[in-house]
Amino acid sequence: MLIDPKRRAACETPAHARRSYARQDRSFRDNIELPVHADDRRIARLAALAIGLTLAEAAIPSPIPGVKPGLANIVILLVLLQHGWRAAAWVSALRVLAGGLLLGTLLAPGFWLATAGAMVSLLVLALAQHLPKRYFGPVSLSVLAALGHIGGQLALAGWWLLPSVALIKLLPVFAAAAVIFGAMNGVIVARLLAAPAPDRRQSTPCIPPTISN
Repeated sequence: MLIDPKRRAACETPAHARRSYARQDRSFRDNIELPVHADDRRIARLAALAIGLTLAEAAIPSPIPGVKPGLANIVILLVLLQHGWRAAAWVSALRVLAGGLLLGTLLAPGFWLATAGAMVSLLVLALAQHLPKRYFGPVSLSVLAALGHIGGQLALAGWWLLPSVALIKLLPVFAAAAVIFGAMNGVIVARLLAAPAPDRRQSTPCIPPTISN
């Protein structure tokens, strides 16, 4: 039985088209696949730790609105001292964004206040890296970062939310809290940096020699 070539081509076209679409889809997926490096995994783990501390801190009641110990700053300062400013900026940005999503404050005034505080704190840390390390250690950097954080928040609040006169009255309270909590977090960072690293080498099990009869 003879089959018209035109009819045969029309019958075979969908199969060829499906195979062509499948090849294009695989090529497209290969092109958009992003490599994941060890630095990316480390930043993700540290950001997850900072986010967890942010959520835990949100559950702590505060007698003064806006005054928090800033536990996530411990992680950010550790990242700065061990992995550099760029990694610390990534961890801080992920912490602010994910914290806003999980706490339901994304794009709310609290989110923008946290963003302003984190940006000014990172800017202060970027400048403070060039200070003599003999006189400016983890405690000094933590206090400077805390003052920058509260300063960025108060600057945005004065421009957007509250009158400047009310903020001036609250400035000594917020500054004192920044110094106290910043010093406490800096002491924690210094102790963590001074702690000996765990020995990851696995000891060889002691196997008694066998005695043959």
